[in-house]
Amino acid sequence: MKEIESDIANQKTPATNSKYWLLLAVLLTGGIFINWFERRGEAEVVRKPLAQLPEILGDWRQKGDELRFGEATESVLRVSDYTQRYYAAPDGRIANLYVGYYASQRTGITYHSPQNCLPGAGWVMREPQIIEIKTPSGKTFTANRYRIENGTYDEIMIYWYQGRGRIEASEYRDKINTVWDSTFRRRSDGAMVRVMTSVGGDEQNATKAAIDLSARVADNLGEFVPE
Repeated sequence: MKEIESDIANQKTPATNSKYWLLLAVLLTGGIFINWFERRGEAEVVRKPLAQLPEILGDWRQKGDELRFGEATESVLRVSDYTQRYYAAPDGRIANLYVGYYASQRTGITYHSPQNCLPGAGWVMREPQIIEIKTPSGKTFTANRYRIENGTYDEIMIYWYQGRGRIEASEYRDKINTVWDSTFRRRSDGAMVRVMTSVGGDEQNATKAAIDLSARVADNLGEFVPE
């Protein structure tokens, strides 16, 4: 009986040893890759500061100076660069533009999604849609569209994620692309872009205006959010 048990044990040993060495090889390879990935750093990209974003975008003209957040808000956002400003259309419509750029997202510093931030600030987000936007240069991309309300404020909001030659509505797809580009292109930079304008009793016209400004912004971001 003991001889049979010994034979069975001996038969299992080679397979067990193979699994052990395979696991060890995987762990060592993974460790080497992680160490290499952390040490190689990110590619440097040349870009202009967002403060130089054009004051004229199609029929839209910047109204007033750039708006800056308080120190507390900036410490939460942790953006590398941002701009927030108002643009005015010929018919008097006013729209708010925010672009928050992150030079790197490898250390966990990343966009603050409006879906998380706005409800926490008292905004109610309604009528979610994925819309298609075509820019004057002919590019087409999808973006998120919401109607948001907070007290007397009733706004149309459009936002998307842009960077490294990609424009995405989906935050999750953008995260996957960021991991991919970080690994194979040594880049994790990108921006969240948001346009808001008052409904003003005409939701359809407000959406149309927000789409128009969004299209013109997307076409002009290449120098500020590098492809």
